[in-house]
Amino acid sequence: MTSANCIFCKVASGEIPSFGVLDEADAVAFLDIGPLTPGHTLLVPRAHYESLLDVPPEVVSSLAGYLPKLGRAIVEATGATGLNLLQNTGDSSGQAVFHLHFHLIPRQAGDGLGYRWNTTQYDRGKAESLQSSIQEALRRV
Repeated sequence: MTSANCIFCKVASGEIPSFGVLDEADAVAFLDIGPLTPGHTLLVPRAHYESLLDVPPEVVSSLAGYLPKLGRAIVEATGATGLNLLQNTGDSSGQAVFHLHFHLIPRQAGDGLGYRWNTTQYDRGKAESLQSSIQEALRRV
């Protein structure tokens, strides 16, 4: 299943050229055309799924199977000392292409990327409330 207007479906099918680094029956990986760092790579399933929320578990499992080898290759090729794995789901998270994809971003100390979270703490009772709500939702979904 593909989407006629999806740029990643077109890359996966070969309709749009890319700097491919992995070509498997169910997935492709290619260099991001707007890299955060040199070697920034995208791993995408060939089949079209809009986000992590609508993909079958077996597809995610298959994609995850490529991550260690792909990550090692990217780190070796770029001389990186670290690697970020990022997956955005939904517009508010920063997802720009609505075809499930994983970013593998090679990192170096002092690379200026500055990818850090501003953490907070739960108000009294909020963690327990969320825990219960998530557990209930898990039983429904």
